Amino acid sequence: MGKGDQKSRKGKISMGSFGISRPRTSDRLTVPKKEPEPTGNV
Repeated sequence: MGKGDQKSRKGKISMGSFGISRPRTSDRLTVPKKEPEPTGNV
């Protein structure tokens, strides 16, 4: 269980792959967008 092991977290980090033991964290990468507040200009 090291850098050559495809099923371990260390091995997936060294290979750059994702899976069960190293899931992609998509919620951290995306920033939630806020809608602009209406200014009230008529």
